[in-house]
Amino acid sequence: MAFKDKVSELLEAALKEKTSLFLVDLTISDQFKIMVTLDGDNGVNLQDCIDVSRAIDANLDREEQDYSLEVASAGVSTPLKMVRQYQKNIGRTLKVKTATETIEAVLEQVSDEGITLCWTAREPKKIGKGKETVEHKRDISYSDIKEAIVIIIFN
Repeated sequence: MAFKDKVSELLEAALKEKTSLFLVDLTISDQFKIMVTLDGDNGVNLQDCIDVSRAIDANLDREEQDYSLEVASAGVSTPLKMVRQYQKNIGRTLKVKTATETIEAVLEQVSDEGITLCWTAREPKKIGKGKETVEHKRDISYSDIKEAIVIIIFN
């Protein structure tokens, strides 16, 4: 079995033990540096990373293949990649970049096809002088999203 296949299999088994966690990214470099990035429905804590790391490390043989292993959580500034990441962030503010614009708005809904963003903006009145607050709602398909990052707001 190829090294990458074995690591993938071990990782899959470890994640079956912790169903609230899910894989965001797995990379294995030419120098056999294994990088695992996890996220979770309720976040990822240090113990989760340790448990997954041990599950992989305990079943690989360094005599057979020397490697390094790093298991980490997806950081706050890490772009969202998976539908499950969008689902856990419903109600939070996202900065979404498409090919033509950047929108900072609240994530209202998530589907298998895309997301729905809502935001308000001050715009000139259609009749008369001054500005009025206008509510916007836009559906964006995943294929149109170049990058989506959760904006941390401190109250």
